[in-house]
Amino acid sequence: MSLPSSSARTVLVTGASSGIGWETARLLAGRGWTVLVHAPDADAGRRAVKRLVDAGADRARLDLAVADFSRLAEVRAMARSVAEAHPALDVLVNNAAVAAPERRTLTPDGNELAFQVNFLAAYLLTRELVGPLRARPDSRVVNVSSSMHRTASIAWNDLSRAHRYSRHAVYAQSQLALTIFARAAASGRAPYTAVSVHPGICETALLPLYAHEGDPAAEGAARVVRLCDPATDVVPGAYYDRTALSPAAPVATEDRTVRRLCKVADQLITKAS
Repeated sequence: MSLPSSSARTVLVTGASSGIGWETARLLAGRGWTVLVHAPDADAGRRAVKRLVDAGADRARLDLAVADFSRLAEVRAMARSVAEAHPALDVLVNNAAVAAPERRTLTPDGNELAFQVNFLAAYLLTRELVGPLRARPDSRVVNVSSSMHRTASIAWNDLSRAHRYSRHAVYAQSQLALTIFARAAASGRAPYTAVSVHPGICETALLPLYAHEGDPAAEGAARVVRLCDPATDVVPGAYYDRTALSPAAPVATEDRTVRRLCKVADQLITKAS
């Protein structure tokens, strides 16, 4: 099977209405890729697309994908629409993320907000898009994770943190789960190559979780785009810190943990169906 030219490639970027996601969409659109711009609602999506066009993107190569990731039914519906319109997908960038609120918040599906938006929605979306990803022999899934995953643990018996809630702990837990998920693809022989990346501490809505100052979002996006590029060799299931191959937290590489997380995630997305 011949590989598509760079200008014929298609990518879905979640959380593309602002921050690193928007900059990732801008950089890939600048390469002539067809970019599916995900936003949580239509208004935010239209504004993001307009900004991309104003920045020089070809409107004909931009498509809007809308879903509120706090509602898994919307994730499923978006995946169906994407698969119908784009039966071949070269790259999925799981970038959408929220900072956990000060007080524990549950989604309509009954999951802790950060765990669902930052991990569970990405897990479901990736599963639902296996068909389009399988259509390309070199397809990739890039999970935009965080160095904070190294400080985390999975609260297996209390994923929604009903007892010991901390916004930093639940955010870190979601990033650890996302990092483990990239490893799961490698161990499970998925029809795509998955990696996770910490794009650096950047000036986005998530900055207060990390520091007072950060790199421009465009710099973080460039590190994500590098892993989207088929010319960049990657190690399946690996974790990258900015541009460097880096050891993930030891728990993220444990086969037992990988299997357990996938089992729990399968149960949660089935419960919400």
